[in-house]
Amino acid sequence: MEPNDYERFPTFWDDPMIRRWNLWGYVDARDVAQATRLALEADTTGSDNFLVAAGDTCMKTSSAELMAAAYPDVPIRRELAEFETLLSVDKARDVLGYEPAHSWRRYV
Repeated sequence: MEPNDYERFPTFWDDPMIRRWNLWGYVDARDVAQATRLALEADTTGSDNFLVAAGDTCMKTSSAELMAAAYPDVPIRRELAEFETLLSVDKARDVLGYEPAHSWRRYV
């Protein structure tokens, strides 16, 4: 997504079920570019798969509240930051040094 796409995010906020299909995740195109550069520069051989996402969700409701509303029977196994992404970018962080830098919250 690009910053001009973020103006659509408020249309999701009244119904969290609209975006639950991807756990309310998104990624900024500039973060995708960062991850791509890091992957190309990585001192590795072969190929690997990484999930690249923003560090937060596209919602103004907390991540814990979103999970409770959409997936009430799924246990939360650790404490979540208020708007923390529910998509794991840990492998990209650990292997590539990826760190999401852009959030819609700076634009909307």
